[in-house]
Order: sequence, then C-alpha cells, then structure tokens
Amino acid sequence: MVSTSKIKSVDFYRKIPRDLTEASLSGAGLSIIAALSMIFLFGMELNNYLAVSTSTSVIVDRSADGDFLRLDFNISFPSLSCEFASVDVSDVLGTNRLNVTKTIRKFSIDSNMRPTGSEFHAGELLSLINHGDETGEEIVEDSVPLTGRNFDTFTHQFPILVVNFYAPWCYWCNLLKPSWEKAAKQIKERYDPEMDGRVILAKVDCTQEGIIYKGIHPFAFSAKGSDLKDDNAHHDHESYYGDRDTESLVKLAMVVSLVEPIHLEPHNLALEDKSDNSSRTLKKAPSTGGCRVEGYMRVKKVPGNLMVSARSGSHSFDSSQMNMSHVVNHLSFGRRIMPQKFSEFKRLSPYEL
Repeated sequence: MVSTSKIKSVDFYRKIPRDLTEASLSGAGLSIIAALSMIFLFGMELNNYLAVSTSTSVIVDRSADGDFLRLDFNISFPSLSCEFASVDVSDVLGTNRLNVTKTIRKFSIDSNMRPTGSEFHAGELLSLINHGDETGEEIVEDSVPLTGRNFDTFTHQFPILVVNFYAPWCYWCNLLKPSWEKAAKQIKERYDPEMDGRVILAKVDCTQEGIIYKGIHPFAFSAKGSDLKDDNAHHDHESYYGDRDTESLVKLAMVVSLVEPIHLEPHNLALEDKSDNSSRTLKKAPSTGGCRVEGYMRVKKVPGNLMVSARSGSHSFDSSQMNMSHVVNHLSFGRRIMPQKFSEFKRLSPYEL
C-alpha cells in the first residue's frame, strides 16, 4: 500500500509554513493593484454583457408596392370641426402636401364620437375672395359691439343678427374691419333699427368677452355668421364664405332679411331661389364641433410626417384655445391583408395574434 508521504512527494505546489513567510509593503501594493484590476475587468465584462448593441444596415426594398407606401388611417377629433380639419403630409425629400382631399373623407361627430350626419363636403367656394376694402380713411365704428350684458337684449330685439367674431391680433379681422363698419352704416340707413329693426350688423371681441352665446365657441376668427331665430326662439346660424368688401356684405345682410316675419324654412327657400352670389356663399354651420377623418394616402418610403391641423384661407386660429385631442381608430402601413389570408396566417403562426 502506497503511503501518504510518498504521494505528498509529488506535490508541485508545496506549502510554505506560515512561520517562514513575511509580509512586505511592496507585496501589499501589488496585491491591491491585482484586486482592483480584477474588479475592473469584471465590471467591464459585466457592462459589455448588459449593453444593447445597435447595428444599421441598408436593405433594398423589392416589394410590389414600388416607391410608394399606402397609409390607411381613421382618426376622431371630438373638438375639431370638419370645416377646418386639414390633412397634411411632408417628408425629408422636400414633399409638402397641404389639405389633401382626394382620398380623404370627413364625418361630423359629437363629443362622444358618435356620427351626427352624412359625409361632410366643403362645397364649392369662390376661388378668389376679396378680403376687404383698402382705405386710408379714419374708420367710424357703426356696428354694434355685443357683450355678455347686452347680447340677450339684441337677440330678442332683432330677428337677424349678422355677427363678426374677431380678435385684435387677427390679420383677417383687421382686413375686414373697414368693410364691416361701412356695411353696418349702410344697413342702418336702409333698415332703421328704431323703425324697421329686421337686421343689424354686430361684432364681438372674443379676447374681451369670451364665449357669450351658447353654441358658438370661437377659436377661428374673422368668422361671420347670421343668427336666425324662429317663433319658438330657436337659434340657428349659418357661415359666410363670400367676398368681404362693403358691397358684398351689404348684399349678404339684404339676402338674409328678404322675408319678414323671419321663419327658418322660408328663409332657407329664399336663399335657394336667389341667384345672387351672396346667397350661394351662405352655408349651414356644422351642428357639432367634432370630426372623424378617414382615408388613405400614398407616401414615399422615407421618414416623414402625417399631420391633421386646423387650416383656413380666411381665418386666424388661436392655438391656445384649441383642443386637438384625438383617438386613433385605425392606422396601418402597406397593403391591407385580406381576411382570408389573415385567418390562414393566424392558423400557421405559433403565436396568438
């Protein structure tokens, strides 16, 4: 039997007795450096293990879509009127398309995103609008300033109010002011408020008075409307889209005051039978302030932006008063997958979709 002493004789790493060892300052320094080096190397390896690496590669798209990608969307805006909703698209190559309408549909909705009517159509508008009279004369204010204190009084006194909702900082409002005041003077001379009292031109400074009439929430300025009232004291209003010079505004006031006493239905019939351009520039204002925008666009396969904003060629917008909250009902890129193919894909896929 081999003794343990013979086995120990082949030990290459023989242990030195502790009594024969001696600690030194250089040995301590070397030990500290070695320990710190090991900790540093361990930390570097751990950091490299936990780090996320990103690699970028360029792949040539050989799909059947070509250079363009189809973008389908359905977005609801509870507080943005279809009258002002504009779909814009831009990309890094310089493409900048504003107010795309060819493949876009708009539907009026209420605050709960329920449809309130058929598809919204902007209608035929005048291609070139005269935005006011150019004058260097001193402006005499003949239109009636409406406030929260006198609004109810004037709505009961006059069957028709043609109101200009304006803001002092609004560019379009300042262009309109000379024509509006001249038109107000001529209407007063034609229809004496004391004797006739069928129609009057008024104005509201929205920065001072705020919202004084339930149902009118001004965030778009230089918006004129005719306020109609039937025998049951029901209020309705229409928006004006025509020229804004003095002559056109006077014609507008005369058209809306054709029938007396004022009834809502006869008034509308009178507008339909009238061949003057002023009548065709009056349109029913949207009954609700929401809009559902849906459709598709073909965009280039490069980084870009799809934006829905408030836009108008004759209004200024106060962005601080606008609520652009929205709900994305649908958003997809590329060709739509047919239901049959999608069901087959779900059957073949090991993961639940």
